[in-house]
Amino acid sequence: MPRTSSDIVSTVEISGFLVSDRADEVLVTYSLGSCIGVTIYDPELKIGGLIHCLLPLSKDHPEKAAERPATYVDTGIVVLLNELFARGAVRERLIVKVAGGANTMDANNRFKIGKRNVTVLKKILWKNELMIAEEDTGGSEPRTMRFYLESGRTTLSFRGEEKEL
Repeated sequence: MPRTSSDIVSTVEISGFLVSDRADEVLVTYSLGSCIGVTIYDPELKIGGLIHCLLPLSKDHPEKAAERPATYVDTGIVVLLNELFARGAVRERLIVKVAGGANTMDANNRFKIGKRNVTVLKKILWKNELMIAEEDTGGSEPRTMRFYLESGRTTLSFRGEEKEL
């Protein structure tokens, strides 16, 4: 379902996340390169969240992680899940979709931030008994991710095209 002029569009910045239960809201995040974008949705309650994580692990920067947990996959996903559970979401109903994790600025493929982001995310989801329903990760193209709260629909835009995830 395309966005309508009455939709509320809320932007999730890098190292940020939003949770909403407003059917007329679209959460969007831009420039998912090596960063990882994750949507998590409870279809019965029609509540969900979108997070844009920059780096995989917080262990070297615990102060920064405490101040802004969504910067890191390991702390951000936990905060997002806790917020959803606090609002009544049920683990068994959650639908997880993932995008990003590209190799955009590491020409020598030395740091592998995108790949590490995806690996850490999958480990955390596994420990929380959650599986990824849909995924578009890797490559070298940055993506824009849109999350429609009314339906849980997630789309990606890159190279001038939009596709459903």
